[in-house]
Amino acid sequence: MNKFILSVLILFINLSIFAQDNLINALEKNKSDSAKKKFQFTSIYDIEKTSVKAQGKSGTCWSYSGNSFLESEYIRLKGKQLDLADIFAVRCALIDKAETYVRLHGNLGWGEGGAFHDVMNMYRKYGALPQSVYSGIQYDSKINNFGEMMAVLEGYLKGIISNKSGKISPLWKKNFVTLVDSYLGTPPADFEFEGKKYTPKSFADNYLGIKADDYIEISSFSHVPFYEESILLVPDNWSFDKVWNVKMTEMTEIIDYALKNNYSVAWATDVSEKGFSWKNGVAIVPDSLPEDNRDDEYQSKMKKIFDGPKPELVITQEMRQKAFDNYETTDDHGMHITGLAKDQTGREYYIVKNSWGEKNDHKGYIYVTKAYLMYKTTAILVNKNGLPSTIKSKLVKN
Repeated sequence: MNKFILSVLILFINLSIFAQDNLINALEKNKSDSAKKKFQFTSIYDIEKTSVKAQGKSGTCWSYSGNSFLESEYIRLKGKQLDLADIFAVRCALIDKAETYVRLHGNLGWGEGGAFHDVMNMYRKYGALPQSVYSGIQYDSKINNFGEMMAVLEGYLKGIISNKSGKISPLWKKNFVTLVDSYLGTPPADFEFEGKKYTPKSFADNYLGIKADDYIEISSFSHVPFYEESILLVPDNWSFDKVWNVKMTEMTEIIDYALKNNYSVAWATDVSEKGFSWKNGVAIVPDSLPEDNRDDEYQSKMKKIFDGPKPELVITQEMRQKAFDNYETTDDHGMHITGLAKDQTGREYYIVKNSWGEKNDHKGYIYVTKAYLMYKTTAILVNKNGLPSTIKSKLVKN
């Protein structure tokens, strides 16, 4: 098997620049040096959560934010903190995604991206691990670095589906798992935690006590009927899962109700917007934007966007749908909504925990206006008990 792995490495290694890195670098231009002083936030609700993490050089925001969401659910249920192994869900999803990729003859996007239902599906199927027993880092590195691994895995899969023999070997999946585990490490079949022995499944079922069926994924689209389920049509939905469809304003109604009742919310969204400033930790929808050029005047206008609270566009269902249909809204990123705040003018913002470390004005958190969330959300995940009864009755039948 070592010779096999070596030959694949030689044939298929193709180091790549991560889209996530490019996105973060692009967002560095969206900032103002005085934003931290000009925005003054006061918390309204603040859900207990674990510390901010960094996903490193990997497109695994969906797992970091999804597991952060589960960690807050564990705190709510058990009253204590626990860091879950973010890469365990990633490892399981890569293997399941590879099987779908081969079954579809390669007609599926390949990458480390995913969705919140992947976290819940992997949790339901495989269980969970504490971070202390599975880091997902197998070699001398302090952060995730998926470039080489993803190139190797893609090359291997392309070799499988394009082979000339006319049949696919039954060994392909076993060899794929070996490749994945050579980079991420083999997760333990059983382990000891706080004096008791668990498997990943028994740890999820008996220790965490979180039930995957208690959660619901929601979005808002005009191309499908409201209060029905439909496939989430974004490239990272490799499992073709469905989401419930509600009106745009009902998304914020759901989130507000959930936060008021101590339920946090996982949030998938587009962050490649001029109104999104990672450095300043604010996301807004300005009522006017400078022309897209790179002269000094443009840079000066961009800084003013984040120079304190400004008027925002009034978002409509039609605007939201148009942005999704013409690819202005894409499924860029997943984060974790942990609270609600207001600025000095009284405007409300969601307090959002990110997975890019603490190197911004709010130490890893972003304050997001309701206008931005209504405009750019691709999906949210919430406990069913975090739904207002008027909406829950339309979506949850049992």
